[in-house]
Amino acid sequence: MSSPARRRRPASKRRAGSRPRPRTSSKRRQQENDHLAAVVVAGLVGVGLVVPAVNWLLANWWVLVVLGVAAAGAGGCWLYQRRQRARWDAVRAQALRYAMPQLDALHHSRFEDAVRDLMFRDGCRDAVRVGGGGDQGADVKATDPYGRRWVIQCKHRRDGLAGSAVGTPDLQVLNGTARPVHHADVAVIVTNGRVTAPAVTFARQQRLHVIDRHTLAAWAAGSRPLWDLLPAVPRPRKPGTLS
Repeated sequence: MSSPARRRRPASKRRAGSRPRPRTSSKRRQQENDHLAAVVVAGLVGVGLVVPAVNWLLANWWVLVVLGVAAAGAGGCWLYQRRQRARWDAVRAQALRYAMPQLDALHHSRFEDAVRDLMFRDGCRDAVRVGGGGDQGADVKATDPYGRRWVIQCKHRRDGLAGSAVGTPDLQVLNGTARPVHHADVAVIVTNGRVTAPAVTFARQQRLHVIDRHTLAAWAAGSRPLWDLLPAVPRPRKPGTLS
């Protein structure tokens, strides 16, 4: 005879193949509900703050007028100062002049800066000095008012004409990178020294432009743009922007 404990059966059996209901879904649902409630509360609080503020501004509309006038005045002042600064920069650029002793005394990096500034004076608003390690034969890049892209390699000689001459190898470096790498329309090498005759011949053959000491002196001390001093410059890409 079996004991009463052995005859006891569970009140209900779990169906075969059924899985316990995961608790994570109920937690996730609760978190979503809490988040929604927080958003609703925040929205109600925001509305409760905005509505009185709007009503106050409507009742005190002159505050909006004062703020608008102040903002317009500040914007106009900023625009005026910007235009004045641009005009002053243009005046300074137009008056830029260098004598050859000044250029001779410069460090080679400052010489590149001077060439960049002269291009800017001539109307190349994007003139930039890029000389340095890995410059791939370009020290100054600029776009003239006629849309032509200029790539300039600078060769500064501390002793001027008495220094070492710019030779064909220097022109070969410029020729190898100016057009295929920098997409130049006009490739130029500029020096405050002298250039060998073979280098001048090579430049003419490869449609490169050489600015020796004499051409540099005329450019730096005068007011004529560089493209007016060089022969056989490519035709403009677009009408000039200078009056």
